[in-house]
Amino acid sequence: MGAETVAALNFNSMPISTFKATTSLQPGLVVHAKSRQFEVTVDEPPELGGTDTGMNPVEMILCALGACQAIVARVYAPQFNLELEEFVMELEGDLDIDGFLGKSDVRCGFSEVRYNVHVKCAAPEEKVREFVDFISKRCPVGDTVGNAVPLVLNKVIVRP
Repeated sequence: MGAETVAALNFNSMPISTFKATTSLQPGLVVHAKSRQFEVTVDEPPELGGTDTGMNPVEMILCALGACQAIVARVYAPQFNLELEEFVMELEGDLDIDGFLGKSDVRCGFSEVRYNVHVKCAAPEEKVREFVDFISKRCPVGDTVGNAVPLVLNKVIVRP
């Protein structure tokens, strides 16, 4: 997998791809989320009123960021002549629950997300650092989380 993988993606003829997902509230705070043929259960931990049957949404954001960077690493490692034996990310984010609860005017989302990247390979540290910087710039989830993206409400459909 490598340059041929990137070339095989060949998005030249289709520069914009639309990804879709559907979520459905279940009893309590459980949400079923679906995209294509895949489904995930989302919930909150008991201390936030949930039943702990799945990750909560902000944990999923952290996982999405780590997964996206790992995928970018796998796709581009050959272009850097790197053979990744291991690529592990540890991610954490700070969130003030009072914003969600309306107890204060602090923002509802993460105030900061931090991550450590563990890379096992034979390359010199300087080359690995250059590679990690590169994948951080090529990661669609990182770009989405790190930059303001317009959220556009198309419709509200009310059914009796």
